Amino acid sequence: MSNPTASGSHLYGIEFHALEERLKADGVNPVHATALFRSLHRDAWDGKEVPEEWLPPLRKWWEANGAADLKQLQQIDYVESADGYTRKLLLQLENKQEIETVLMGYRGRYTACLSSQAGCAMGCVFCATGQMGFDRHLTAGEIVEQVARARQLAWQFGDGEPLRNLVLMGMGEPLHNYDAVMKALRIVSDQRGMGIAPSKITVSTVGVVPGIRRFADEKQPFHLAVSLHAVTDEERTALVPVNARWPLSALMDACRYYMETTGRRVLFGWTLIHGKNDSVETAGKVADLIKGMDCHLNLIRLNPTEGYEGTASQEEAAEKFQKVIQDAGIPCTIRQRRGIDVAAGCGQLKAANRKGQ
Repeated sequence: MSNPTASGSHLYGIEFHALEERLKADGVNPVHATALFRSLHRDAWDGKEVPEEWLPPLRKWWEANGAADLKQLQQIDYVESADGYTRKLLLQLENKQEIETVLMGYRGRYTACLSSQAGCAMGCVFCATGQMGFDRHLTAGEIVEQVARARQLAWQFGDGEPLRNLVLMGMGEPLHNYDAVMKALRIVSDQRGMGIAPSKITVSTVGVVPGIRRFADEKQPFHLAVSLHAVTDEERTALVPVNARWPLSALMDACRYYMETTGRRVLFGWTLIHGKNDSVETAGKVADLIKGMDCHLNLIRLNPTEGYEGTASQEEAAEKFQKVIQDAGIPCTIRQRRGIDVAAGCGQLKAANRKGQ
């Protein structure tokens, strides 16, 4: 399904030089692009009042052309986790489909977890988004607008703490929507606007091999995270159906190619499912699979979803798994679980109004 026709006009999705060209085409001196881009992307501006520093030509243009093209996402719901650090937005797209964006607080900073698609075509069985199926790709503007909204929340609740990190780990497969995602990340990392450092941005994939190779060839400056979850094709295909198209051998070759081409490490991810992939024997096989690679393994205990009967590994099992990996000389971290009570954790995002739950 194609993107909506409005994608070309959404101001959040226009890169700086294209914004200059748009103003010029509308008869406005492109020098005003600097003030407009700064307001859109640096100042956490909500679009309600015209900034005082705008000069009359930009003000007139905004009233005639710009205001209608600012926001395309309607906030449907907002929930806060009892953990005190996690907030989730339910946002509606123009075609009435819904997506979720999560803001997570840490000491001295905030991280936003962004969606790149409405639904997902990858079909991972333990993921609520995968259980939804695929509706459409998000535009670059819709991705950037999620960041803008997360920044506004961070300013509201953060006591000065900035939105410093972005992870493309929300709804959807980022490398399935490659062009829009990379355009959005160029916009949010532009120093004339938000200026979020590429080193603070992570793009996650379940294993879209052509996307990984393109990511490497283009030497994208963002981190690459690859979800594994199993060490044999039979086991992985049962959890991650796209493995049937790009099996483990092809995936690991692509990861090695990425490392060799870019000189950067890969962040591998592993969801720990009780009795399925959390034994010390499995940990040994994981170590054998990735040993010698410049990588880091992140472990996260399964978060519950309605469509999957598996349960999370116990903390003791997670720690034993981690020790095997670390004893093999591979950096390994057990990630914090956040926002589970409001279904804001990894694998839990799903377009649904959860107010009052």
